Amino acid sequence: MPAYVISEVEMRDAEAFEAYRARAARTIAQYGGRYIARGGAAEVVEGGPPPKAIVIVEFPTMTILREWYASPEYAEALKLRASALERRLLFVEGVPPAL
Repeated sequence: MPAYVISEVEMRDAEAFEAYRARAARTIAQYGGRYIARGGAAEVVEGGPPPKAIVIVEFPTMTILREWYASPEYAEALKLRASALERRLLFVEGVPPAL
């Protein structure tokens, strides 16, 4: 069953952001993840404040998603995260494929 990382991000430092983004993208691919959305236009249709930039990444399973997040490869990208961006991060289980 697929699993998703949903990030709502706000850039703090452009140079650090680009370095973080490049490192994170490499590790996502390494763990079988793929971008579904990456900062494109988003609009609120009901409720809540205006959205920040939204990033959605799909992984094959929640187990693999968690392995990626805890991996030494992603830890290198996380060293840049605090200076690069502020974010809200969610892990969401998908639904099994239809039979």
